[in-house]
Amino acid sequence: MGDWIRLTASDGHEFDAWRADPEGKPKGGVIVIQEIFGVNEHIRDVTNRYAADGYLAIAPAIYDRVEPKLECGYTPDEIAKALEWRAACDLDKVMLDIEAAADAAAEAGKVGIVGYCWGGTLVFVSCCRLSDKIAAGSGYYGGQIVPHLDEKVGAPLILHFGENDGGIPLDDVEKIRKATSGVEVFVYENTGHGFNCDHRKDFHAENAALALGRTLELFSKHVDA
Repeated sequence: MGDWIRLTASDGHEFDAWRADPEGKPKGGVIVIQEIFGVNEHIRDVTNRYAADGYLAIAPAIYDRVEPKLECGYTPDEIAKALEWRAACDLDKVMLDIEAAADAAAEAGKVGIVGYCWGGTLVFVSCCRLSDKIAAGSGYYGGQIVPHLDEKVGAPLILHFGENDGGIPLDDVEKIRKATSGVEVFVYENTGHGFNCDHRKDFHAENAALALGRTLELFSKHVDA
């Protein structure tokens, strides 16, 4: 269903993106933002799933600015590598790549954005800085949202957190809830970090399905033609 394409950001940087097209006319576009592990098998699967739900779905390879083709799995050693890759990224340039993906997805109409882990934080920032191009966002377990709470959310946004996420204190979730009027914040009981990813030990099938349903409902309201 999907394949690699090339995109060009406004500063001239060329990078890979995984693109999946639906059967028939798309409802709109969806940008899928990676975890810290790159556009790996899981993120490609997620992108394909949004295409199966009727969207032109594009996952930009954000790490191409660090080194092309960076992706990995979820072992401790791979997590350590992925954290180094993320640390090497410049947020302003990451936003240029997300903007390029939004422009590409806009051929299908309005554009939604969904992201996981680091991608959940990037969804929040995108709904602040790219709200002229983003119709709605759904961010999963973004652990670095609090430092951006002084930015103004300009697009409909929902956020998902696990009650037992060891990396995101519930105090932070409450800060986000209080600081973002109009943003729906969902906390999933007995659920850890990465609960949407069926490659990880904290995968929670029931809550992953619930969060997906909420995301699709959001997109049906604000993205669908």
